[in-house]
Amino acid sequence: MAKFNGADGRQVVVHTLDKRRQYGVRFHKQGAWLATGATADISALVRATAAWMSGADLEQTRAVAPFVRFGTWALAHERQPLGRVELAWWHKLDSFHLPPRDRHPRALALLQAAHAQPSLRQLMPVTSHFMLWFSATIDYPYARVGFSIDPYRDGRYLVRDRGEVVARTATPEEAVAIVVAALPEDTGPAL
Repeated sequence: MAKFNGADGRQVVVHTLDKRRQYGVRFHKQGAWLATGATADISALVRATAAWMSGADLEQTRAVAPFVRFGTWALAHERQPLGRVELAWWHKLDSFHLPPRDRHPRALALLQAAHAQPSLRQLMPVTSHFMLWFSATIDYPYARVGFSIDPYRDGRYLVRDRGEVVARTATPEEAVAIVVAALPEDTGPAL
């Protein structure tokens, strides 16, 4: 692994990807990992790293290295930094588009359904083994709020209250609706 740090807080991390003879790369700025990519082309990797470290924005970096990927949220963060909770949501959502999590579309569907709800989007999303729950605090130790949702292996979504099954649903939207309905009235943004 190689790490490059810039004076303005930019960072590039390059690592080898096992068994694929490729290099993975991540681009960091303003407190967030904004872009990622993988290539076997060393010269493309060097071009991307040089562009980013010399001050190029995301689109300029991708112009010299088309393997670089990022979401629209990263472009927004580049213009006006997003809050920590919003960044956490986007990082979790993005992680399900990359190996090995890209093999779990039901977990991604659950995150997307929860993110669509403003009352949940203001809370810190916490995941463990694809189970999703919410915290009223941004940093560890987390303060759990409400129920958790488990995308169960039989195709259903289990809504749990501290481990006890409260409901079984067929869709992530149904599970999220149960969680939203059970949130305490005074639930506010994560602090």
